[in-house]
Amino acid sequence: MKLTEIYKAAVETGINNDPRGAAAVNAILKETSKKYSGLSPDRKKYYDTQKLYNPYADSRILHDAGNNIKTVLVGIDMEVPELLLMDRLNEKGMKIDAVIAHHPEGCAMVNFYEVMSMQADIFNSFGVNIAASEALLDKRKKEVGERVSAGNHYRVQDAAKLLNISMMNMHTPADNSVVKYLQKRFDSEKPKKVSDIIDMLMEEPEYKEYAKRGNGPEILVGNKDRSVKKVMVDMTGGTEGPKEIYEKIAAAGVDTIVGMHFSADHKKELEKANLNVVIAGHISSDVVGMNIVLDAIEKKCGKLNVVDSSGFIRFKRK
Repeated sequence: MKLTEIYKAAVETGINNDPRGAAAVNAILKETSKKYSGLSPDRKKYYDTQKLYNPYADSRILHDAGNNIKTVLVGIDMEVPELLLMDRLNEKGMKIDAVIAHHPEGCAMVNFYEVMSMQADIFNSFGVNIAASEALLDKRKKEVGERVSAGNHYRVQDAAKLLNISMMNMHTPADNSVVKYLQKRFDSEKPKKVSDIIDMLMEEPEYKEYAKRGNGPEILVGNKDRSVKKVMVDMTGGTEGPKEIYEKIAAAGVDTIVGMHFSADHKKELEKANLNVVIAGHISSDVVGMNIVLDAIEKKCGKLNVVDSSGFIRFKRK
């Protein structure tokens, strides 16, 4: 199979698992296409045409060598050392055809914060009014955009081109997938206590493995005996949202948040809102999402031989 097939299957999976619903995302793509059609030829020269079918700015093909792909090196953070590792492994006879990363690099990192806009719709789906959600997100997006604008983001992408290694990443598609998977479990199984959430997470092989590695699920705010009525899985939308949103989420009736990670400032606001907070784990949750997307890719495109690296562990679900 070709890299573009894998990439488009990953994007399709992200859309199908998007918390906003596939119809809403496809409407956004339709509007994007309409705006592109109205651009002048000069403006079109600088337009990222991957936006026409991929609504996730943090997921891109970084380099396509045009080769057939049977074996992929998959990892959470794939940077220049991992590209050199692949090159070295191929020298030793492994015949790896491409690299698939989770976290964005290169053109996927420059404007990754654009995906944060989806958080407003997610907050709204849990009962926070859309005006407040969008106002807080606009401010937070500006902060994140300013923070990343000065970075030298093309180091990895340039290395992939120089080594002629096919490389892509899938960030929000994987994050969407773990959110949908866990939210569906919590909604259907209805945990009664915070401890039940930990137990449910520990039924998943990725969280079991990371617990063995000393980084399993834990309670950040609250305790194991606290009651649970309404759970929100907060793991997608690029990066942490506005810390001021938690008071509004609590007021909307959510009592428990399950997330990947929270900064010290975010933790303070979570405590003020009297929310239960469970840290499922950052990398372990990334691995769950990546595995779900890889399952979908293999179902659509055919079998892939996966070489685990950089924190990734392949587990297949039925």
